[in-house]
Amino acid sequence: MTDAPPAPHEDRLDYTPLARSVTLARRRTARLVTEWGHPALAGDVALVVSELMTNALLHGSLRDRLIRVRITVTGVTLRVEVSDPRGERLPSPCSVDEVEDTDQFGRGLLLVGALAHRWGWEPRSVGKTVYAEWVLGVDPAVGNPLVGVRE
Repeated sequence: MTDAPPAPHEDRLDYTPLARSVTLARRRTARLVTEWGHPALAGDVALVVSELMTNALLHGSLRDRLIRVRITVTGVTLRVEVSDPRGERLPSPCSVDEVEDTDQFGRGLLLVGALAHRWGWEPRSVGKTVYAEWVLGVDPAVGNPLVGVRE
């Protein structure tokens, strides 16, 4: 008798484009990932959601348009997505050499690339979705490039 893969989990919530939404999304993500049986990943996933939400707020938001956070867990993959209405403003990671020690911004996508197994973006009919994925049961630090690619 073989064990069936665990049932998938999904959560989706829309946030207003306000700074406090970043904190709310980060806390919700950490709680859900822990409840869904992956407490060792909860901190990294929450930090990635925080970075993607901050980017969406700073570079992808429009007045009166919501930012959507979607988290899914299947038997082998945990994926977070942050969707915003600005499809013309695509994510562009800086290289490590481009960011000065005193720069306050510019490291977010480097962090996402370092924490997740892979990340990228997908166009939507209106806007874009930036995502990050973890292969469950595999250490994200193994063989992980620091920049994402569009798939």
